[in-house]
Amino acid sequence: MKKFLIMLLIVSCGQEMPVVETVEKGTFKALMQNEYPLIDVRTPQEYDEGHIEKASNIDFNAPDFNERISKLDKEQPFLIYCAAGGRSAKAAALMQSLGFKKVYELKGGYRNW
Repeated sequence: MKKFLIMLLIVSCGQEMPVVETVEKGTFKALMQNEYPLIDVRTPQEYDEGHIEKASNIDFNAPDFNERISKLDKEQPFLIYCAAGGRSAKAAALMQSLGFKKVYELKGGYRNW
């Protein structure tokens, strides 16, 4: 039993934190206090109809989305959201594949805001 517990501790201590975390509204608001860049991946029209203060709009469906995201500082944590969570989940997965170190996604998107 002791060997099992020691192995469990070794394995759990060696695991890295996930790159993408989907977080509740309260946690997202708390993370905003760190002044991490905030990205709204909805369309410009959706953004113009209402968005979270200080959010930059980078439309997930735009042809230059990958190019624009790729230019961001991959060492910097980012906060992202869309309308309900679908596009931001895809954007977060893309960011992870591009080597971003940390991405926080708002659970439920702007509709949950």
